[in-house]
Order: sequence, then C-alpha cells, then structure tokens
Amino acid sequence: MRVFLIGFMGCGKSTIGKELAKQMGFDFIDLDKYIEKKEVKSIQQIFKKKGELAFRKIEGIALLEICKKNNIVIATGGGTPCFLKNMQTILDKGRSIYLKMEAEELKERLVNKQTQRPLLNNKSEKELFDFIKSTLLEREDFYNQADFIVEGKNISSESVLKLLT
Repeated sequence: MRVFLIGFMGCGKSTIGKELAKQMGFDFIDLDKYIEKKEVKSIQQIFKKKGELAFRKIEGIALLEICKKNNIVIATGGGTPCFLKNMQTILDKGRSIYLKMEAEELKERLVNKQTQRPLLNNKSEKELFDFIKSTLLEREDFYNQADFIVEGKNISSESVLKLLT
C-alpha cells in the first residue's frame, strides 16, 4: 500500500506523514527531501540553477521511483500533483489524502519560512497571501481529485488512519 499526502506547502504533510507511517509500520518519504538527497542540492538550489520546469521533471521522475516501493507514506511537494501526469500517478499507485487549509492559515504557517521555499522568496505579507490565494485556486482542481479530503488545520494522524482502514 502507498499513501500520498497532498496539499499546499505548509499544510502539515510531512508532520502527519511521519506520524502516520509510524502508526502503520510503514516507511516515510518526504518527496522534496528525497529529491534533495538524490540531486545533492536543495530544492531552492535546483530552482535557482535549473528553473521550475526542470525541477518539475526531476520531481516527476522521483515520484515514479518512489512508487516502486510498497508500505510507504509519501508527503508530496505542494505542486507535485499539479504537473506532468503526477496526479494520475498518485491516483493509480495508491490512496491519496488532501490536507485542505484556508489561505489565511497557510500564510500564518509560511510567513516565517519564506527563505526555505523558493516560490515564496522576497514577498511581503500581502504578496505572500495573494500568492497563496491565487496558487491555491489554481491547484485545487488537482487536490480535489484525492481519494479523501480532510480539514488540515487540526488533523491528527489517528483520524487519517481511520480513513484508510
């Protein structure tokens, strides 16, 4: 079994994913960390050196590699489902859970982490909120294809586990 956690950056995919994997006795993979290890570069460095399009191709290949593993919980990057045929891969290869959050809540979580996120660099709080709001709107059609949609704000790994059993 493969469990994919999808949603906007900052919604808690990695945090919930680690806890969920532990409860299920599965391995956990954070797709961004997997890419960084494989490329020996940070996501930010890949974006800066190669651009977003090249990063998305690397990301798609990494997703397919991870899908060769079983009994795994995967925290995808926020944009992963929205590029190439990644959402179809996610739907075909496992169960998907969208951790849904409102733009204001995401802004509060991300405002102090902008330097770690290449798409958020050098934005004022208003620009950050506007970016989150518009990007979330663009991505929701992909996110809403998930097998399960849950409110991410106060979600627990226990409640996610109940969805899967």
